[in-house]
Amino acid sequence: MQRTIGQTAVVAALRQGGKHEGMTQQRIGIIGAGLMGHGIAQAFAVAGHPVDIHEPDPGRRAGIVERVRGNLHGLGMDTAAADRVQPCESLEDAVGRADVVIEAVPEDLTLKQRVFLAVEAAAPRHALLASNTSVIPITRIMEPLRDKSRALGTHWWNPPYQIPLVEVIQTADTDDAAVAAMIGLLAAVGKTPVHVRKDVPGFIGNRLQHALWREAIALVQNGVCDAETVDAVVKASFGRRLAVLGPLENADLVGTDLTLAVHEHVLPDLDRTPEPLPLLRDLVASGRLGMKSGAGFRTWTEAQRTETHARLAAHLQRLDGVERG
Repeated sequence: MQRTIGQTAVVAALRQGGKHEGMTQQRIGIIGAGLMGHGIAQAFAVAGHPVDIHEPDPGRRAGIVERVRGNLHGLGMDTAAADRVQPCESLEDAVGRADVVIEAVPEDLTLKQRVFLAVEAAAPRHALLASNTSVIPITRIMEPLRDKSRALGTHWWNPPYQIPLVEVIQTADTDDAAVAAMIGLLAAVGKTPVHVRKDVPGFIGNRLQHALWREAIALVQNGVCDAETVDAVVKASFGRRLAVLGPLENADLVGTDLTLAVHEHVLPDLDRTPEPLPLLRDLVASGRLGMKSGAGFRTWTEAQRTETHARLAAHLQRLDGVERG
């Protein structure tokens, strides 16, 4: 892949440890201004990069800047960063000058492929092209493209302006320089990028997360406990360690011999169903869709929903303050 001056500066920043000082400004194009898209735009704008964002829905498009400004105000940050976000009526306007394009549209393979065909036709030839899918293999999304060497995945986590992790997914066609440039850019804007070297469904984080969720659902489905108990066990035990002690660090801490002994007893009894469990299918079929419908695995009042969102936001902001301090 031919690197631009801007991309070379990104790689140089990576080699310096991802520091922002001296970093060439990149122009970011984002497709989709929903939950993830506007938050990704905010992360780049706060770091000083101009962002052009396309959203086909006129009402949502009109509210992008104020939504970002509201987020910044709630976090006690300078709201002037929102002025670096420019809503665009057309996809072509959003990507026509971009150094980096990030797609954040709904999880629909056909839609994503259609978007990237349009992006490839409109974006500069040097621009990196990234999908924010959380589960669809990047190889499938980028299959229609003529130049796959600059295409990759960047899986951000919600809310993207507070969660540090971004998984950078490389396909068999992605140029190493494109991966290095993206990792460098993300490190320079304060994220924690990790390199996913094999393009598998769900990448790393969601494979781990949903393996846990499957077993949690199975415990409830099999009558071992109720949903409230599952959540209490996780939050009051190993969940407290996870922010500072990863699962393999913990395995080393207790010893691989003890880990092996536990696995010998428990792994044969864990759920191995290769499809969504009946309990989850039944909840969806009956309209119990979680907080948005008032009931899912648990029942939710409006006050409980508001309190949970506020508790999560306060926790993430507190962690962010500790990391910055």
